[in-house]
Amino acid sequence: MKLVVCGKGGSGKSTVIALLAKAYAKAGRRVIVIDTDESNAGLHRLLGIEPPRDLMEFFGGKKTMMASFKEARENNAPSPLEGAKIIDNIPGIYLSKKDGVSLVAIGKIHQAGEGCACPMGALAKQFIAGLTLSGNDVVLIDTEAGIEHFGRGIDKVCNAIVMVIDPSFESLTLARMVAEMAGTIDVPLYYILNKTDAATAETLRKAIPDKNRIIGEFPQDTAILAAGLEGRELPSGYLTVSSVTDRLGVSAGSP
Repeated sequence: MKLVVCGKGGSGKSTVIALLAKAYAKAGRRVIVIDTDESNAGLHRLLGIEPPRDLMEFFGGKKTMMASFKEARENNAPSPLEGAKIIDNIPGIYLSKKDGVSLVAIGKIHQAGEGCACPMGALAKQFIAGLTLSGNDVVLIDTEAGIEHFGRGIDKVCNAIVMVIDPSFESLTLARMVAEMAGTIDVPLYYILNKTDAATAETLRKAIPDKNRIIGEFPQDTAILAAGLEGRELPSGYLTVSSVTDRLGVSAGSP
């Protein structure tokens, strides 16, 4: 299955992605994490994985990739991504692996003035939509902050959306927007509460209309905070598949 994880900046998307990835891998699933956030420089450290080369480079960079995609469309030819539809076919330098978890980074902004991230969004959608999975595969997609991923169409090609909500008015405001957009594309939406204490957890739960969609909660944890601050791999054992992921109610097979 393909799960897209979203939320406002600083809500803990990458932390939750890393914890989910470790839990799925420990349960014997093959996990691929796809980093679609062009400004996130630390996801690989949370996973304890060496950073892969940008997948965009495989196609010669932004301009070359867009030209190749355009030419394929105009000539009704196979997509340039055709050969990478199977996880095992992704070239090695663009796929970093450790302990059952693989990481692919679509692309990053490396220089001032290099242009917008639109080609990265186009590549992300086509790559995720075309990726063919076996019954044991799980894809976790880390997005940029906010709702731009909806505009890029990434959520529409996934099985479910998981939104991370921290104790802030901004998170709750964004949650209402995400709920509306998820409803228009008919993709199930779930929530994970993050960085909570007893008081803030109660407030967040009262503010979320469909409480059955809350599938997990992470209180503030000093070990996780310290790992994030120091750029270290997150400790294992904080999450089991049954504690959160079994409540998603989705399975492999579609999309």
